[in-house]
Amino acid sequence: MFPSQAANFNIEALSGICGSISIACWVVVFSPQIIENFRRGSADGLSLIFLIIWLAGDVFNILGAVLQGVLPTMTILAVYYTLADIVLLGQCFYYRGFNLREELSPSATPDLFAANGTTDAELNGADQAAPTERSALIPRPNGQAQTQDPATNVTGQQPQAGPHPPSAGRRHSAASYHDILHSSVDATHLSPATPFVEPTTDSEELRAQRARRRRISALQSILFNSTAVALVCAAGVMGWFVSPAAKSSSPDPEPLTMDVLGQVFGYFCAVLYLGSRLPQLLLNYRRKSTDGVSLLFFLFACIGNLTYVLSILAYSPICHGGSSEEVLGHRRHRAHCRPGEVAALYGRYILVNLSWLVGSAGTLLLDMAIFTQFFLYRDGKSDDEEEEE
Repeated sequence: MFPSQAANFNIEALSGICGSISIACWVVVFSPQIIENFRRGSADGLSLIFLIIWLAGDVFNILGAVLQGVLPTMTILAVYYTLADIVLLGQCFYYRGFNLREELSPSATPDLFAANGTTDAELNGADQAAPTERSALIPRPNGQAQTQDPATNVTGQQPQAGPHPPSAGRRHSAASYHDILHSSVDATHLSPATPFVEPTTDSEELRAQRARRRRISALQSILFNSTAVALVCAAGVMGWFVSPAAKSSSPDPEPLTMDVLGQVFGYFCAVLYLGSRLPQLLLNYRRKSTDGVSLLFFLFACIGNLTYVLSILAYSPICHGGSSEEVLGHRRHRAHCRPGEVAALYGRYILVNLSWLVGSAGTLLLDMAIFTQFFLYRDGKSDDEEEEE
């Protein structure tokens, strides 16, 4: 099915507006992720393989665009994508080092507590051991009660065989008592009958506060993302209206030609673009988290791909030959098409641009899968991470 010949002007305007919105989205697409990496001081949320494959796809995109002779704007954008990919890769190597291994832990917090000998169950108070006659009456400075072993001394330290400075024990004792005196724990646990047990904090009030914070954070995120998308789309529309293309008709297009090498590079680009999303999907699935991945990054990519596909499909074939006429104050070509010529021209046009259509439309579907992961793993965020946002 091809566009109606009577809707030439409207289809041309639609194609131009969609193309302008696509350009605006692709200009800013990398900015949210670069800012997110800088804000977190980490690039662990992004798959390094994803960026490398995407960079290779952009390189083939440049080669295919130059050889096939697409619009100069798309060639310039392809070069811009390549430079932005290099910036993202530079961030990854800067924060992670030259390491191709993917970090599965969505947060470094569990590793820090594991290094101190504290498990998640102990932190949450779920599997806290029941107090016994060997339980410490005075809590340790980190808030954890420790069972007193006969082989340890009164302060809970293992006896050391070698000599040590006499002031070391006094400094440790003074620091311990300073922490205890300035803590919020009462003196009830000092009785031998009631050893210290860390109270559980997962009360109904705290759960309600966390749920309220989650709702506020979600509303703020939706408002910010919607405003950003609306502004970028408005900039794209205004960019088309002030451009010369909106005020004058384009000359008769040159006949569509198929460049074999350009088409090969174009299909290589499409395959790489489609394959680049798979490592990111797999990394999010293995981590059960999308922390460190900017939602706006993929949102702009989705809108850019969608409007790019629409700008290609919104094409009105122009038959060769005929006469010119005045339309809306502009000299336009009036074609006399033979039966079936319009459909043949439109089919050849789609065939020439098929690799770019497949790459953009397929990537759009995979980006939808990443959006699904954003909503599936949203509840897995910790309260501290939500407060930082």
